[in-house]
Formats: sequence, structure tokens, C-alpha cells
Amino acid sequence: MIMGREGRRRGPLVAGGLVLAIVLVGVGLYWFQPWKLWQDETVEEALPSVTPTSTGPEATTTVLPSTSTPPTEEGPRTLAQGSLISHEHTTTGTVKLIRLPDGSHTVRLENLDTSNGPDLRVWLTDAPVKEGKAGWHVFDDGKYASLGKLKGNKGDQNYTVPAGVDLAGLTSVAIWCDRFDVSFGAAELA
Repeated sequence: MIMGREGRRRGPLVAGGLVLAIVLVGVGLYWFQPWKLWQDETVEEALPSVTPTSTGPEATTTVLPSTSTPPTEEGPRTLAQGSLISHEHTTTGTVKLIRLPDGSHTVRLENLDTSNGPDLRVWLTDAPVKEGKAGWHVFDDGKYASLGKLKGNKGDQNYTVPAGVDLAGLTSVAIWCDRFDVSFGAAELA
């Protein structure tokens, strides 16, 4: 079989087109990670507690007279809370901003139920929570603090607020998809 010039040129073009198509499908699968829509990760964390630590063998115990009231350690205190609303994906649950006895803060997600997705983060932000599409993209417009990757798309989870974060003006929490710059769901803290 004798191949003309046309046939010899078409072979490498077809092979190049197939290689390009395979590369594009691979990049698309990596970028969108569609399999995560069918994978659930449930996390059940207890509310963090702070246990007093002793300073070593020299630590002493003071006995109080019976007429004194023993000191009581304040437990975790909810400073603000709100209910998650859906944005890009159906999202439900409760968000709480909690001050722990040692003065540190944590954001707690309770009964979280949302879709899984690529590169999901928990953000504490100054953005207003808006219903519908109007609220999908507002959380990266102003001040925000990333509290880390979403541990799971279902359950109860705790996220430590870094010590240097100024909580003044941070009035909402968003489940943020950093890859596509969109909110899966958010709650206004009141």
C-alpha cells in the first residue's frame, strides 16, 4: 500500500490530537475531581477542652479553708452562632464561635452536611451572608482568616482560630472552595 503525502501528514496530526485530548481529560479530572461528589467524609470531634497542666514535681496543692468558695474554672462559652445556608451546594448545619477556658477561640461546625469537593476550606470572614447566587463569591472580597482545610463534609468539627486573628468585624463563616473561588455554604454569626 502506497501512502500519499496527505496520508503521511494526517497520521501525526491524529496522534497529536489524541495525545492532546488525553492530556485535557486528565487535567479536567484533576481540576474538577468529580468523584468527590460521591464520597462522604464524616468527622465526629468532641468540643475541645483545656486541661490544666502542672509545672512538675514542685507543684503544690493549696487547701482552702472550709468557709471559702473554691475557685471554679469557666467552661467553653459560645460567643456567636448561626445556621448554614446553601450556596453552590446544598449545605446545612450550625456554626459556633467558642471561647475556651484558656482564652483561645475555636469555630465549631455541628451537624454539617454538604457536598465534598476539591480544596474546601473553612473561612472566618467579614462578608455579609447573602441568599442564592448573590452570596456565592463575596467571601474573598474583604477580610478573612482561613482556619484550614475542611476535615470532612459531614459531622461535628473544630477549627482553631489562630492567636493573631482579630475577631472584631469577622461576622460570618464560609465553607469555601479555594479552587473555584465559590462558597458551598455560609452562616452569619450572631
